[in-house]
Amino acid sequence: MPEAATHERTLVLVKPDGVRRALIGEVIARYEHKGLKIVAAKMIHVSKETAERHYEEHKAKPFFPELVRSITASPVMALAVEGRNAVAVVRLLNGATKPWEAAPGTVRGDLALAMTPNVVHASDSVPTAQRELPLYFSEKDYVSYTRVDEDYL
Repeated sequence: MPEAATHERTLVLVKPDGVRRALIGEVIARYEHKGLKIVAAKMIHVSKETAERHYEEHKAKPFFPELVRSITASPVMALAVEGRNAVAVVRLLNGATKPWEAAPGTVRGDLALAMTPNVVHASDSVPTAQRELPLYFSEKDYVSYTRVDEDYL
């Protein structure tokens, strides 16, 4: 028996390298073509404080300063993405964190060049999404709409 789908909301950041390489539209299109909805979006400069809160689970790791430096280097496009099993689907579409391990056809497999500037960040679980989304969006930022193809997705 197939596993039941869960409606979820997750965070995606098109990282500075993705923004500077003009990949925002390409990344969004991949999520939309899969049937996910963009329910909030904004171009922002991530502050050092927000970056440190965002990556707090990595604070003791040697690569933490590089994560903070990278995400604050230039604007990011923050997205709230919604749909059935959105967390897992977005992570599958993004591909492995290490671009050299990411499958062709995934965002990172097709577009990423290196480990930290790997085009996108996505929440790794529903609890992580629930922690990360408020760093970038308030409740008033979200919009609700129905896709014309929702009956088929």
